[in-house]
Amino acid sequence: MILSKLRKTTLVIIIMLFAIVTTFATNATFSNTDYSIVLAYTEKTYPGDAIFVHMALTATNKKTALENTSATLTFQDETGKKIDKVNFFNISVSKAKASVDMLAGVALSSWLKAGLYSIKVTYTPFGSSPMEFDLPVTVNEKTFDTEVIALNETNTNIRTSESPTKVQQVNKLSKVLMKTDTNAVYQLNRFSAPTTSTRRTDTYASRRTFEYSNGKTATTLHIGIDYGIPTGTPVTSCAAGKIVMAENRITTGWTVVIEHLPGLYSLYYHLDSLGVKEGQMVKMGDIIGKSGATGLATGPHLHWQMSLNGQAVNPDIFLSDFAFVDNDD
Repeated sequence: MILSKLRKTTLVIIIMLFAIVTTFATNATFSNTDYSIVLAYTEKTYPGDAIFVHMALTATNKKTALENTSATLTFQDETGKKIDKVNFFNISVSKAKASVDMLAGVALSSWLKAGLYSIKVTYTPFGSSPMEFDLPVTVNEKTFDTEVIALNETNTNIRTSESPTKVQQVNKLSKVLMKTDTNAVYQLNRFSAPTTSTRRTDTYASRRTFEYSNGKTATTLHIGIDYGIPTGTPVTSCAAGKIVMAENRITTGWTVVIEHLPGLYSLYYHLDSLGVKEGQMVKMGDIIGKSGATGLATGPHLHWQMSLNGQAVNPDIFLSDFAFVDNDD
């Protein structure tokens, strides 16, 4: 079916749908006398997940300057109001093929209402004038778990503390997760779970109520997946990347943070011991530490979290072909 026309052209995008795990991906292609574009993107998704667009531009003239190609992704509601905007980063640039391969991802809030949305892709092809086109997105309904957790005095104090050290640790982690290194392209194919255990004791974006030892309560979101595994269980890197944090923190205990793609990080909390150090490179499946119950924990477990452009996102989507590379040549 015809999706839309590019501004200042009469080209059209042709859409083909196919299912992958809990999302639906869409392929789209178009071309003119100067260049062609092939892309795949997340057309159907859920609150708390992410939308990725994988786009390859190929120039007709093999001598075309490739360095002047860039693009942005704008996620917007049905009225065209901007919700979020991110830049594409280059996966590869091939002079032999006169092509630029690019990827962009945007995290969706778990509070996002189901409905019709769209992606606006604005791009500058090989130094030409900016162009843009829209891609339709459907966000489906999703019901999240609820949980009540009673905290003893020790955990209540950890949760409610406003100590300078805790504030400093929070700010440091936020700064790490907001960094986008466009050269940090370490793994594009599907990730793996950080443990062989399938026993999950809490789910992503569950709505939590903490019952403090002093009788008060507080509500929050659980922005990761908890695996109920014994202390000392090996914890592995979910994908290739660079260790950007490996330290003990008040709330999350012994903590490891790994950079996988520009703006994409995995986090591992409450470890009993570390097996890596900051600056170290790891491969998918490498042991990075052992599980425990350090920091704010009611028992031994692994908290696995993913962060995209500074926002928490459902880790499960990265266990599928999220970047649409499995069928690449």
